[in-house]
Amino acid sequence: MGDVDDKIEVLPRRFRWSDWLRPVLDILYPPCCAACGIRTGVHHALCPGCWRQMRFIERPFCEVLGIPFSYDPGEGMVCAEAIAEPPVFDRLRAVALHEGPARSLVHALKYRDRTELAGMMAHWMQRAAGVHLQEADAIIPVPLHWSRLASRRFNQAAELARALSRLSGKPLLSDVLIRRKRTLRQVGLTANAREDNLRAAFRVVPGRENMVFGRHIILVDDVYTTGATVSSATRALKRAGATEVTVLSFAMALRQPI
Repeated sequence: MGDVDDKIEVLPRRFRWSDWLRPVLDILYPPCCAACGIRTGVHHALCPGCWRQMRFIERPFCEVLGIPFSYDPGEGMVCAEAIAEPPVFDRLRAVALHEGPARSLVHALKYRDRTELAGMMAHWMQRAAGVHLQEADAIIPVPLHWSRLASRRFNQAAELARALSRLSGKPLLSDVLIRRKRTLRQVGLTANAREDNLRAAFRVVPGRENMVFGRHIILVDDVYTTGATVSSATRALKRAGATEVTVLSFAMALRQPI
């Protein structure tokens, strides 16, 4: 009787065209830093310089708004902003501050049609969401108005949500929440003007409330600024019966840690 190892059959590796094409594509399109564009060893990665400049949001941070603290106030602490004006969503989580390489990634995805970056960014978002993504029932992107979607051709939040769904195995509900009015661009508006601009801007599609009712939803957007957009979207989800809404964004605009 021979050794067990003698009975193991080594199957030949199946040929894949991507194995042959990859070196050719690397010559035509050399791997570059996703943020600054300098040559790197692999695709969809950051160079050492950009990696050092990424300001990832790590604990300690506010358990509600996810805003980083400049010191550790103790486990479970909530910032004064969340106490004074509790958000309509249950919590916010973000990968990094909206500056430097993180800002470059957001702009590349949003304005330069770099949709291939969504997978890399979603990996970090999965980590930032942690247990809340594991316990969620579904993922919903913040929608664009149909007219803006037609001009831009894609929704950056939907690209991130789609990649996150593939990574986590959570259902993607991309046609449940809609933006029913074309709002002004938020850039340059005051916080109050943003809220007025987005009041009643979203709704759950009539007849699809059962897809939201009683569920924990992950609401995905690319950048969190004042919270007006995700707050308006959260109100629509909660009117339809969502039990919890966790806002998950790639970047957070913040002047300085609190």
